Amino acid sequence: MARMGTSNLTLAGRLWPTSSLNWTRTILLAIIGSMIVAISAQVSVPMMPVPMTLQTLAVLAVGAAYGARLGAVTLALYALEGAAGLPVFANFQAGLFLPTGEIIATGGFIIGFIVAAALVGHLVEKGWGANIVKLCGAMLLGAVIIYVPGLIWLVGWLIVMKGMVITSAVPVAFSSGVLPFIIGDIVKAILAALAFPAAFSLLGRR
Repeated sequence: MARMGTSNLTLAGRLWPTSSLNWTRTILLAIIGSMIVAISAQVSVPMMPVPMTLQTLAVLAVGAAYGARLGAVTLALYALEGAAGLPVFANFQAGLFLPTGEIIATGGFIIGFIVAAALVGHLVEKGWGANIVKLCGAMLLGAVIIYVPGLIWLVGWLIVMKGMVITSAVPVAFSSGVLPFIIGDIVKAILAALAFPAAFSLLGRR
């Protein structure tokens, strides 16, 4: 049977080595990971136009635990679940459109989750997870990369949905969709990094 392997440098690879990780387990891990991200999305502080949630922490953790390919697949599954109408986005939102008919302002951040999980997973597979400083760096890079498509999408949303010109949309998008979350995301990235040495230590005692 075809397999999607994960490196033994990841938690998933340690629990289920590459040789035994078949598609059934891959699908199971992806579903579990998407559920974790969905639950974390509901722990939020309402803000406009983008709520602050624990999603970043969950996304980075899934990427580090699963590796690049499985991490990206898991977050893509999460995005598809929401697009299909399951209430998995922040504040139990579902679908890509608001009740008003407007497309959601957070679409770019959801795309960023996929990229971030892949990036963090790739860096862990390259050995960054063995060093707490490098792991913190991987998590911070993952947190930063989420902002790139998120900011681009939000600028476009403000231009198309709110009629702003780009010179006004960019500072508004940055001040509402990036600036309020920087400190929180740094803390969440560091917490995600600090959790992994303990997890690997526990696995090492098995």
